[in-house]
Amino acid sequence: MAVRKEGKKEIRIHNKTDKPDNIVKRENEIMEKCRELENELPSFMRGFFSYLKSGVLPNTRMAYLFDIRFFCEYLVNETDLTSAEKPRDIKASEFARIKAGDINYYINDYCRHYRVEKETAVYIYENGNRSLSRKKSSLSVLFKYLYRDETIPNNITDGFDPIKLPKPGEREIKRLDIDEVKIMIDAVFEGNGLTKKEKEYWSKTKYRDTAILLLFITYGLRLYELQQLNISSFDFQKGEFKIYRKRGKESTMPLNKSVEKVIRDYIDLERPMDSLIADEYKDALFLSLQKRRITERAIRDLVKKYTSIAMSKGRDFGYSPHKLRATAATALIEEGNSIFDVQALLDHDNITTTQLYAAHKRNTKRELINNFEWLDEFEEDNIEKD
Repeated sequence: MAVRKEGKKEIRIHNKTDKPDNIVKRENEIMEKCRELENELPSFMRGFFSYLKSGVLPNTRMAYLFDIRFFCEYLVNETDLTSAEKPRDIKASEFARIKAGDINYYINDYCRHYRVEKETAVYIYENGNRSLSRKKSSLSVLFKYLYRDETIPNNITDGFDPIKLPKPGEREIKRLDIDEVKIMIDAVFEGNGLTKKEKEYWSKTKYRDTAILLLFITYGLRLYELQQLNISSFDFQKGEFKIYRKRGKESTMPLNKSVEKVIRDYIDLERPMDSLIADEYKDALFLSLQKRRITERAIRDLVKKYTSIAMSKGRDFGYSPHKLRATAATALIEEGNSIFDVQALLDHDNITTTQLYAAHKRNTKRELINNFEWLDEFEEDNIEKD
C-alpha cells in the first residue's frame, strides 16, 4: 500500500492489481484532474463527460476537457454569447445559439494568436495549424454529442472551416542522425560540450542520464513510459523489463547488452542507497538529486540539453523525448528491419498490424534489440558473430 499526502489529507493506495503503485497513482492523478476540469464546466455537459470517460483514453479525455474549458473561458471573457461570469454558469440555451461562424472565428482568429495576462508576466501564444486542428476536433466532438443528445437543435459542425495540414513527409520528421547520436552519447559519457555549471550537475547524474538516453534511442519509449519505470520493472536474469503503455497495457521488452550495462552502472555507481530514499520512491528507477522519482519536465530538459549538443545548437533548439522516439524508429528501419516489426516494438496505434505481426512472429522484438547496440564494445561482439 502506498501513502501520499495531498494537502491536509493523505492519499492511500490499496492496490489489488498487478500494476505497480506508481502506475495506479499516475492514472488516479489524471482522473482527478479530469474531475477538476469537469467541475469548472457547465452541468449540461455531464452526459458528454460520461461519453469521454468510456470512449477515449484518459490523457485524450483530459486534453479534450482542457480545450473545452479554454473555449468556455473565451465565451465568458471575450464575447457576448453568454451572460455568465464563469464557464460553469453558461446555459445550454446560450450554447444552442452558437453558430458555425462563431467557432470559425474562435479557431481561425482568436486561437491563432492571443495573449494571457498573469500576475508576473504577459504570455503571448502563437498556434500553428496542428494545434488549431486539435482545438477544432475537441469542439467538433462536443457539439456533435450535444446535438445527438438533443441539447442543441442543430449540428453546426458541418459548417466548421477545414484546416489544411501538411502531409507527413521525410522533411517533417525531426530526429537525430546516427552521427549525432554518437556525439550525444559521447557528451553524456564524457561531459563534452557542457558548460562549467552543467558539468557540476553532470558529475552527479551522468550514469542516470546515460541510461535515460539509451532507453529512448533503443526502444523509442514514450516519455511517461520511461519516467514511470521501476527497479522491479527489470528482470536481469531473463534479460527483459516491463513497461505500461496506452490503455494500461503491460508490455515486456527484451534487454540488450548496451542498455543492461548502463542501467546496472547507474544502479551500482550513482543511485542512492535504499536507506536514504523515502518509501514512496524506493522502487522508482530514475531519481532526482532530491531522491524522488524524476519528473517528466526534468527528463525533457536533459534530453533537450544533450540533443542540442549533438546538433551543435543552442539549448533552446534541442529536441524533445518524442524526437528520440523518432530517432529510434528511423534508425531501426534504416538498419533494414521491417516497418511492421518496428511498429510492434514502438507500439504505434495500428493495433491490427500489431496483432497480426505478434501472432506469427513471436521473437522478433528480442532479435531486433539484441542486434541493435549503441555501445561500441557490444557492436563489435555482433560483428564477430556475423
